[in-house]
Amino acid sequence: MTPERRDARVPVPPTATYRLQLQPRFPFRAAADAVPYLASLGVSHLHLSPVLEAVPGSLHGYDVVDPTRVRAELGGEEGLRALSRTAREHGLGLVVDIVPNHMAMAPRHNRALWEVLREGPRSPYARWFDIDWEARGGQVLLPVLGGPLGAELEHLRVDGDVLRYHDHVFPLREGTGELPLLRLLDAQWYRPVWWRLARTELNYRRFFSISELIGVRVEDPEVFEATHGTVLRLLHEGVVDGLRVDHPDGLADPDAYLDRLHTASGGRWTVVEKILADGERLPHSWPVAGTTGYDALRHVDGLFTDPAGAAELLTLYRRFAAPQTDRGGDWAATVRRAAYGVLAHELAAETDRLTRVAARVCAASDDPGLRDRAPWALRTALRELLVRMEVYRPYTSGDPALIVTEEAAAGAREAFAVPEEAGAVDVVRGLVLGGEGAAGAEFRARFAQTSSALRAKSVEDTAFYRYTPLLAANEVGGDPGVPGVSPAGFHAYCARVQRDWPLGGTVVSTHDTKRSADVRAALAVLTECPQRWADVLEKVTHAEEGGPDGQLAWAAWQTVFGLGPARPERVREAVLKHAREAGLYTSWTEQEPPYEEAVAAFVTAGPCGVPGERVAALRGELEPYIRANVLGTALVHLTMPGVPDVYQGTEGEYRALVDPDNRRPVGFPPESPGEKDAVTSAALRLRRRLPEVFGASATYEPLAAEGSAADHCTAFVRSGRVVTAVTRLPLRLAEAGGWRGTRLALPPGTWTDALAPGRTFAGQADVAELFERLPVALLERVG
Repeated sequence: MTPERRDARVPVPPTATYRLQLQPRFPFRAAADAVPYLASLGVSHLHLSPVLEAVPGSLHGYDVVDPTRVRAELGGEEGLRALSRTAREHGLGLVVDIVPNHMAMAPRHNRALWEVLREGPRSPYARWFDIDWEARGGQVLLPVLGGPLGAELEHLRVDGDVLRYHDHVFPLREGTGELPLLRLLDAQWYRPVWWRLARTELNYRRFFSISELIGVRVEDPEVFEATHGTVLRLLHEGVVDGLRVDHPDGLADPDAYLDRLHTASGGRWTVVEKILADGERLPHSWPVAGTTGYDALRHVDGLFTDPAGAAELLTLYRRFAAPQTDRGGDWAATVRRAAYGVLAHELAAETDRLTRVAARVCAASDDPGLRDRAPWALRTALRELLVRMEVYRPYTSGDPALIVTEEAAAGAREAFAVPEEAGAVDVVRGLVLGGEGAAGAEFRARFAQTSSALRAKSVEDTAFYRYTPLLAANEVGGDPGVPGVSPAGFHAYCARVQRDWPLGGTVVSTHDTKRSADVRAALAVLTECPQRWADVLEKVTHAEEGGPDGQLAWAAWQTVFGLGPARPERVREAVLKHAREAGLYTSWTEQEPPYEEAVAAFVTAGPCGVPGERVAALRGELEPYIRANVLGTALVHLTMPGVPDVYQGTEGEYRALVDPDNRRPVGFPPESPGEKDAVTSAALRLRRRLPEVFGASATYEPLAAEGSAADHCTAFVRSGRVVTAVTRLPLRLAEAGGWRGTRLALPPGTWTDALAPGRTFAGQADVAELFERLPVALLERVG
């Protein structure tokens, strides 16, 4: 039976939000200056990146150091209040991004962490942080040294009541300042160690594999109150109206956390950054408006991707990049191999801790079937089950057996040479599905946390950079193995969202997307002309010999095609990041200078050099079809079910690559607004003027075109009053001879074109006439 979902609606939910990336160069005052323009654009709320005190100079704000204060570098609480007042004067509200899962491992700035390092587990702040005090001799390992202790000892010095190491400062335990240095180190509640030991020895929970971010135990009610007090006060005082919750998968108990947040916030509009795999559903019992919208991104992108062309592109990719396509260019196999590597390296410490918890549960159990399980066997079983997870984590509000399946267990057993030892798989699976007591609950939480970190690292941060036939499909929440979505599949998704999560978020570009929506829209056109792409690549490859491996070269050429004209350094930085994330020939921790120098030289001479002009010429030839995809993506996003979030600058043409490229400040208002600005503003203003047409009680109905080119027109009607129609696969359409009399049957009434006032339609609209001015149409029923 589906649990009853409590109402997460507020009296006036957002009609659309606009994401602003706050930083010292763009503080609250700058955001306030942009308010008049953003209000005129048509959004209802500003969506602010984290506003609480962060590491000085932070460009993103996710490295919080003090959750009790609004960030001084942005203008402090008074600056936030002034922004809120200005926003309200223009009819706008505020939504803020909160970070419950972690804080910055920066003792000199993080007072709570400083006290823990000084006083150890007896500190009143010790309960804040997810530290395993039973491991590593009861000392928190701090992976900050540039080399082994012996090589760095001379750089460690006592200065009064603190220990200094270059720019790092740590507190000294009371009464230890006069000890000899080695004894002094042994006497602390922490131990500075070589940064490489973070892989295997760390004894605090991190955000993914980022040692600079330490996990916070918000499952503790006192910790929740301490870390959320300021945000909740701002909510109740009317300074802030809604919340975006960052990375709930990392929490010990997301269900309980969201229950507590819902109660404490008074049911304010809240969305969660939950990445859903294809076919996965958000737990219906969660008292939230929905996800932040990466599931919508996958469906919108897929709508403008040709599945047949994507399959042909994959064949050409394998031929071009072989034998360097990560053993053949198979998506599922690439993910599995990446997962094994991540568990063995970046998440080895997390796997060790999970193994210790499993061993402790087994040793203390009254069930004889759980006894006598060797740690190595439990570790192997854990590894084999984790790599077979196809979602970020199993949730107790669902049925874990549907995720940690018997099929996965059967595959995991094959890793054991001795059948009797393979019984460890059943033991571990049983613990995941319902271990006993507090220890069993801890195991399930740690398994889920490790699973989510593994999925993020192995898929988003590794496999996406190893499997690259179509870069547009390698996006957060995406499925590169099945990049296309049929119109029927898209309509079914929209109908489900309108029924279940009508006020959830939708996005197409964010601060975390690998490529902006406009770049992906350009790349999607390649699925309509895969052979033309391969022919150009053959020519430019022959023109530029001595480049890197074919896999990276293919990705680099697609990067410059999608981005268009750009400074060479932007492309070099993105391609070098791509190579390091892939980890095949170089990585962030094991850099290979000769390879990286070859990559930089290749990018400069090839994609950003004379050969790159051929790719630029192809993009120029395909520009009309890129335009159709760009405008179609924007209009579908802004009128489909859910609350659209517009990332800063994307109301107009916005071509950006992976961070930090996509976090550059933008100007307000834009210098030369174009077609996309006009489409965006028209749709946003319509949403704001007719909230009932797009809100919780709205309806969504597909509209089917009729005629020889019907498959190239995707259309839907909202609440019988607004029609969206876009061109799908425009290059294939042109090659087939155009619309050729295709018609779209409009619902009863007279319809006016919101993108071209004065034009009206009724009955059977000729699609060629409908798209005469633009490849998209937004119609409002008159009267």
